[in-house]
Amino acid sequence: MEICYEIIAETDAHYVKDLCNELMAYQKSKATMHPEWFDNMSFETRMIPSLEKAKANFIIVAKDGDEIVGYAYSNISPKTVYSSNFATLPCEAFFDFASVSTDDVGCLSQFYIKEAYRNYGIGSVLFDKSIEWLRSFSTIQDIFIFVSNGNDDALKFYTRKGFIISHQVLDGFITVLRNT
Repeated sequence: MEICYEIIAETDAHYVKDLCNELMAYQKSKATMHPEWFDNMSFETRMIPSLEKAKANFIIVAKDGDEIVGYAYSNISPKTVYSSNFATLPCEAFFDFASVSTDDVGCLSQFYIKEAYRNYGIGSVLFDKSIEWLRSFSTIQDIFIFVSNGNDDALKFYTRKGFIISHQVLDGFITVLRNT
């Protein structure tokens, strides 16, 4: 295994389409509530709209040779993007807008590593590079991560990385974490 990391352009987002769809299937397999809500979530309904609504996007991939084995997608978006819907689900706002000091927020939006490549430090590299990019925006004070229910490993990973659990939305379907 020889892992290298590469930042890809928004126009090349389709390179992670299969992994994005694997992420949706993985989240569904972990879900303890409403796994059927993932049925309408895919690259086309999650990543494409997010890319289009964001002011800035960052996609980093981990490659083993020519094969992409993991990726992280982060963005800078107006906080209002998180006000009334999530993928194909109507919901309340994802956070209290008054608690966010600027008009824009950072978000580590998608993060996935193929199972055979987990626990080799790949996730830490993808995470660190994503957070470094998010923090490079001097106007961004608030960074959010949204974790689907049942994905306890992700919650533990992000809290080890210094994020705190803020609250839940959709009656616990998603846990919201934010930077300290």
